[in-house]
Amino acid sequence: MKQPTSEPTATPLEALGIVTLCFGWFIMGSLWSVSAGFRDAAFDDASLFGIVAFELFVGPIALLILRSRGYSVRGLLPVPSLKGCGVGALLYIGAVLASVIVVLPLGDAAATQPIERMMQGARPSMAMVLVLSVVNGLYEEVFLLGYLQKGLRHHGASFALGVSVLVRVLYHLYQGPNGALSLAVVGVVFGLFYLRTGWLWPVVFAHMLADTLPFLV
Repeated sequence: MKQPTSEPTATPLEALGIVTLCFGWFIMGSLWSVSAGFRDAAFDDASLFGIVAFELFVGPIALLILRSRGYSVRGLLPVPSLKGCGVGALLYIGAVLASVIVVLPLGDAAATQPIERMMQGARPSMAMVLVLSVVNGLYEEVFLLGYLQKGLRHHGASFALGVSVLVRVLYHLYQGPNGALSLAVVGVVFGLFYLRTGWLWPVVFAHMLADTLPFLV
């Protein structure tokens, strides 16, 4: 697999601006949840629709800004393929196994985490879950990996990977310590795959599976 085509390197100010635009609202909400003691909440059609609407509104704005900065929108977006879906399914399994290996030693505490309570009370329709998985999978991985991690590689692969994982964890803190740790492991697996291959679609598809399958269990 070829490495991604050459793009402008992300400056610190530019990267901060895109992260703030794309993930700032989610990070603030996640931090507020932590400060409020992980308030009880559940996923429903209204909450999922709010996420989809936000991402469909902000995503194109962020892409237009990046285009004005010299980025190729086509280069930022993944190209779907059946092969990529197969690789993405394997990537999802690998990420889940890695997160289980890391979180499992923590014991039964995982059963009392906020994300577990949220999933127990979740009542979204399957149609809304599928829409969310497609939109959210594209949105997060395009801007976290396709832009942020890729754009920061000139500072070193470890730095680029670390920043993308940090941002991913910050807006998932509402899931509780174990949930955030699990997402950190998933972020490392996804980020390492992208660093090695430059192939974004399998990561997007793996993310779609991660957003869909928990609601089927």
